[in-house]
Amino acid sequence: MTVDGIVVSVISGKDHGEVSILQVSGYLDTTTAGELENALYNLLKRDQYKIVVDLSGVTYISSAGWGIFIGEIKEIRSNGGDLKLAGMIGDVHEVFQLLEFHSILESYPDTKSAVTAFKQVSMPD
Repeated sequence: MTVDGIVVSVISGKDHGEVSILQVSGYLDTTTAGELENALYNLLKRDQYKIVVDLSGVTYISSAGWGIFIGEIKEIRSNGGDLKLAGMIGDVHEVFQLLEFHSILESYPDTKSAVTAFKQVSMPD
């Protein structure tokens, strides 16, 4: 999906198991956040609740963008899944920390680490 300012694509495959990756690039604000929201909604509609959002191509996230992640996390977790953020650039990660979203959402340096975290949780002890 593409709107001026943002590109959102879904990546899923054998390498990721049950994990879906939303690859986002551009910026997330009130005019572009709807694209991300639609992509998340489509995953949830297909009962895909293990989601990694690759933010390595995102240069800015407004409160509208952060609100999408926070707004969907309850439904995702109530269905046995989680939403993990990956690849945030310095400025975006700094805002993430300042807003204390790290107490709600897990973040990883890259998508591979986030996908691996899902696999480690799924493994029996």
